[in-house]
Amino acid sequence: MTHQAVDWSRLTHAYGPADDIPGLFARLDGGQEDEKVWQDLWSALCHQGTVYDASYAALPVLADIAAGRVPGERKQAVLMAGLIAAEADTADRALYASQITELTSAAQACLTEVPVDEPMTFVYLAQSLLAFENVPVWSRQLELLNEEFEAECPECEALTCVEPGEYADECGTELHPARPEELTGTGARIHTLARDAGQSQVAEWVTRLFGRATCPECETRFAISESVTD
Repeated sequence: MTHQAVDWSRLTHAYGPADDIPGLFARLDGGQEDEKVWQDLWSALCHQGTVYDASYAALPVLADIAAGRVPGERKQAVLMAGLIAAEADTADRALYASQITELTSAAQACLTEVPVDEPMTFVYLAQSLLAFENVPVWSRQLELLNEEFEAECPECEALTCVEPGEYADECGTELHPARPEELTGTGARIHTLARDAGQSQVAEWVTRLFGRATCPECETRFAISESVTD
């Protein structure tokens, strides 16, 4: 299935019929207007994190951009496709399997190019990579690396404020980062990716998110990541 064969008028996005989508993609030319075009595409296809049937149909176009076959910013294509892939069901993943494979390679390449002073760009691209690889939970929640959220104590069920990222001290919760050699699964994977890319800040955040916190109510020390996945 190629995007040229799509009847966009029969698909919908956040604002109704999606027949304007091919025209938006066609306006991407590497010029000054591209930023506005991407804003319009994000608003239509991924409005506030919601995806639509037109969003899935856009995956071949995004793969073409990511692979350099048509104009457009590779990073934007990878990020948008990652959000879409994170919501895809088994049938959609099978339908766009070849495109997702291409996008996986593009995401891996993008991760090596992120400046060290853009840690959240690295996090979002890593989250996209996990989405292409169909990793549950973290393909949507890896961005918690630098967000404030509430984790539930498994012992007393009290909610504890956690901020693993840049402002880790602001919640006042006692955090116990994992040692890198203790990390397993997704935590170990992202820590290694960050370390190898020189993203030391992200690697530090990973040790906190995949470490433990002390419940301020009952003083139980619990795994933060398990609270997220549960």
